[in-house]
Amino acid sequence: MRTIYILWLRQLKRYFRSKSRMVGSLAQPLLFLVSLGYGFGAIFQKAGQGNYIEFLAPGIIGMSIIFTSIFSGLEIIWDRQFGFLKETMVAPVSRLSIMIGRTLGGATVATMQGVVVFLISLLAGFRPEHWLLMPIVLLVMLLVALLFTAFGTMIASFLDDMQGFQLIMNFVVMPLFFLSGALFPLSGQKSVIVTIARFDPLSYGIDAFRYLMTGTSHFSLGVDLVALSSATAIFLVLGSYFFSKIQL
Repeated sequence: MRTIYILWLRQLKRYFRSKSRMVGSLAQPLLFLVSLGYGFGAIFQKAGQGNYIEFLAPGIIGMSIIFTSIFSGLEIIWDRQFGFLKETMVAPVSRLSIMIGRTLGGATVATMQGVVVFLISLLAGFRPEHWLLMPIVLLVMLLVALLFTAFGTMIASFLDDMQGFQLIMNFVVMPLFFLSGALFPLSGQKSVIVTIARFDPLSYGIDAFRYLMTGTSHFSLGVDLVALSSATAIFLVLGSYFFSKIQL
């Protein structure tokens, strides 16, 4: 447990000491929230869909979490190149403990990012319908963050080039985000879009956010939680396995 705690704490310290990272990671969610929220708000309302900020905010929260979570895998490549990962792996502790500590740290940072974006969305005019459900929203944020942090760890375990990781992650992350229903309602879409969204784990995270915050959803909360929990368990197992096979 001490190993897990130390590596978790290291992730948090690295985050808080990097002011540019803290500011830069908020720039994209803020841009999407303001430009899309106000730019398409009138169109969305004229189409009879209601307030676009209310619809968009849960999706932007999900976006901030997935970007921060997956790119935490970049730190594994960084540590490998500068020798810290080798020192950690040869220590008399299990690789599973190392992976769990790093994953929990990355997920905690991503969850904090989601909370900050939520606070920013309040300034933009977003108002949750059920404030009493916010602790559950926080748990769902952590679940989504664990899922995609484990996914990023799994991908980083195969790579030793930071530029390659960034290119692959952009190729993966952008479709996951844009096809999750974060920016548009899935109801009424073509069947191919809905089918793809059903295989996108981020869809269930954002759908759960919408249900808990605004009372609307495409799936049901039960389906969302089962899908997220199953995907998280699968990627935690895969991430742990491939991390244990890293060649230094």
